[in-house]
Amino acid sequence: MTSPIDFPEPTLVRVNGITLEVFEAGRENAGRPVVLCHGWPEHAYSWRHQVPALVAAGYHVIVPNQRGYGRSSVPSEVTDYDITHLTGDLVGLLDHYGYQDATFVGHDWGAFVVWALAVLHPSRVNAVVNLSLPYQERGERPWVEVMEEALGGDFYFVHFNRRPGVADAVLDDNTHRFLSNLFRKDLPVGPPRPGMTMIDLARAQAPLGEPLMSDTELAVFVDAFERTGFTGSINWYRNLDRNWHLLGDVDPVVRQPALMVYGERDAVLRSERLSELVPLVDVVTLDSGHWIQQERPDETTDTILTWLAQRDAQGRG
Repeated sequence: MTSPIDFPEPTLVRVNGITLEVFEAGRENAGRPVVLCHGWPEHAYSWRHQVPALVAAGYHVIVPNQRGYGRSSVPSEVTDYDITHLTGDLVGLLDHYGYQDATFVGHDWGAFVVWALAVLHPSRVNAVVNLSLPYQERGERPWVEVMEEALGGDFYFVHFNRRPGVADAVLDDNTHRFLSNLFRKDLPVGPPRPGMTMIDLARAQAPLGEPLMSDTELAVFVDAFERTGFTGSINWYRNLDRNWHLLGDVDPVVRQPALMVYGERDAVLRSERLSELVPLVDVVTLDSGHWIQQERPDETTDTILTWLAQRDAQGRG
């Protein structure tokens, strides 16, 4: 099974020199585009709960599997996953559908890309909604270097960069077990136990909490990664320090209206300077772990729709 009945059928769209698998709904609502961007190790299907409500509210919903995921292209060069390429894919989607700009919604790595899109291509973003990951201040030193010093070489961001191919192979060999252990309710993000690595999580025998989704839903993710492997998606991490350099000459302030949604039990650190870097930001915290839009689907959907409605009303005023 690749897609449940109530999720849009995919189409393949050629953009930015690659092909993206795109799930689209609400084309009849042309002129009000919302683009939903998934995180790692996820899939467009992670937005399954939000799509119908957004369409019913009058939005044209566009949900890509980003490069390295699903049936989208999986380039072989590591640098093909840097922030220039990832944001370029989203700009290409807007061009394909004939939109000058759109509201972009991201979770986890998808949030990182959406924040970057807002500063790299500000004219293409009319508003931002991001879950879990706040805007990342660039700082004076490359991100992986800082993480290695603070969190050590086994932290998965660092391990993916310093030992290329090692985690990829273990996750590829244990795809179902890894995703089954990772997608659990109330997990902060990543391995739930001190000292546990992503490799340990992929080899862990016992379930580590209440399942986040049904077996049928989990199969969508498992089938996708069994087809592609994990290397393409992990290559996003391998461009973090490259991205740090690429963003060096960019105005770092996000000037669009923005909504930041945190999970109460998500271990992703909150930004202490978010309102300085994103002056038009509103902040909401939901009773959730890391997988916010899947873990608290109704609350997430209501939060997004309420904020969008308020923004639209203010725009009309």
